[in-house]
Amino acid sequence: MEQNYILLRPGMFAELSTDIEQYPGGIVIPLDKPYRWTSADAVRKIKFKLQRHFGRRNLKVGHAGTLDPLATGLLLICIGKATKQAQFLQNQTKEYIAEIQFGATTPSYDLEKEIDATYPWEHITRERIEAVLPKFLGEQDQVPPIFSAKLVDGVRAYEYARQGEEVEMKPARITLHELEILDYQAPVLTLRIRCSKGTYIRSIARDLGLALESGGHLINLKRTVSGENQLQNAVSMEEILNS
Repeated sequence: MEQNYILLRPGMFAELSTDIEQYPGGIVIPLDKPYRWTSADAVRKIKFKLQRHFGRRNLKVGHAGTLDPLATGLLLICIGKATKQAQFLQNQTKEYIAEIQFGATTPSYDLEKEIDATYPWEHITRERIEAVLPKFLGEQDQVPPIFSAKLVDGVRAYEYARQGEEVEMKPARITLHELEILDYQAPVLTLRIRCSKGTYIRSIARDLGLALESGGHLINLKRTVSGENQLQNAVSMEEILNS
């Protein structure tokens, strides 16, 4: 798809024209989403800022690919006509840096919930991890976490989870392109993951723990790449709010 939107870089937000007609293809902001912000929080704050900037209450603002509140990194914010390309942008390959802790699990597969079970982890060596990782590569079905925004009978799965209701999560087709060990300081693994849209890194943490005859949960996650956009070229929320 031809890119006809303006792609903002650090330092450019303050230079935006106040005339939205100057951006007929819309604007895309590669945002470095802060920790504990939901993707909706980011959209809401930026929309309010730009409504005042452009003097348009009906300004369209959305995002291309949700990031969990406990994750940081690249979130593409689409403004104006660029919202029509959100689905195209969301479908592109993503890359993450994930920290996975072995020896324990949580109901949410990350730090949102308290540890619910512990397991031995002393047997997990870098060599064992290297032997297991190739089995995770390629196209596959992945079961999403119940603490997720997946729709089940028209209701977000996390709504069922918060009410203590059991619900069957249907597998989704995903592709894991690359898995690279960046560091292993037992019991914490730092992994670079290149994957398709719709991949739950929390589920990889869970499944990797199981494959290593232990438990695993995600303790840190950063999205570093989305399509051709890289985190090093992302705009901070501070720049947007203080411009």
